[in-house]
Amino acid sequence: MKILRYILFPVMPIYFLVTWLRNKLYDLDIKKSVSYNFPVICVGNLSAGGTGKTPMIEYLISLLKDDYKVATLSRGYKRKTQGFQLANETSTSESIGDEPFQFYNKYKKDIDVAVDADRQNGIEELVSLEQVPDVILLDDAFQHRKVKAGFNILLTTYSNPYFNDMVLPTGNLREPKIGAKRANIIIVTKCPEGLSEAEKKAILNKINPENYQHVFFSTIAYSDTIISDDLIKSIDNLKTFTLVTGIANASPLVTFLKSKNLKFEHLNFKDHYNFSTKDLAELDKKELIITTEKDFMRLKQYESLKKKLFYLPITVKINDKNKFDKLIKAFIKH
Repeated sequence: MKILRYILFPVMPIYFLVTWLRNKLYDLDIKKSVSYNFPVICVGNLSAGGTGKTPMIEYLISLLKDDYKVATLSRGYKRKTQGFQLANETSTSESIGDEPFQFYNKYKKDIDVAVDADRQNGIEELVSLEQVPDVILLDDAFQHRKVKAGFNILLTTYSNPYFNDMVLPTGNLREPKIGAKRANIIIVTKCPEGLSEAEKKAILNKINPENYQHVFFSTIAYSDTIISDDLIKSIDNLKTFTLVTGIANASPLVTFLKSKNLKFEHLNFKDHYNFSTKDLAELDKKELIITTEKDFMRLKQYESLKKKLFYLPITVKINDKNKFDKLIKAFIKH
């Protein structure tokens, strides 16, 4: 893969120019964006996946759901439906996508979960509901310039920050680094515990935020328990198991499990992987399977796996949480 990226290096300037020009046309108002007179918060990244958008959306849901009617709007990546879909009791990961299905399963009593590749149309559909949302959270829409969110949260990982990266196909950036200037908040995600103030300052200097931008650092907090549809087990009591992941970067999870001195084999699939009949037959031979919550949403539909399938919950911990929360709530109020 790395060799192929180096071979494609001559294509990179073309990709850079096309994405830069597209953004410039929006910045100059030649290409039109639609803005709204109610709170729309976008969570996205410059990199191609794996920055922690899903737990960040869930953090915002938990922060806001008790005070506001919240709706999430995602593209619904790799779903088998078209157009606008509002999640309901018949929805599956195939009809609305992995992450939206996860949101719906966890928060269906509190929020609306919708998908639409056309975010403008999706927002119009949401505001036409009988109960109009007070706040709409756009999942992975930083490059969707047809919609101008009132507030942009940009995520970048500690291990591969956007300021050290290049645009596709040689690097992982979907657009040039200057796109970060559109963000109101930049969060460096998946940081190690105990990140020193000196290292935070060094990262802050490289980001070089504008006066209107705020930078935060976050870590992943893993649960001490694993969960199935029916059971909860302590992770410390596990003997051996199979770890199954279909996410962009499983390294933090693997590192955590190894730090607990647990014995496991790791079956690592690509992000949003569609498990084949052969894959499922192999998984059926395993005694205990632990996976991510996103992968759990896809795999739990298979009856043969239900009694052996568990997921490890994660949450996001943000440094200076009070300041972050106040910024979000201040935007919504004003």
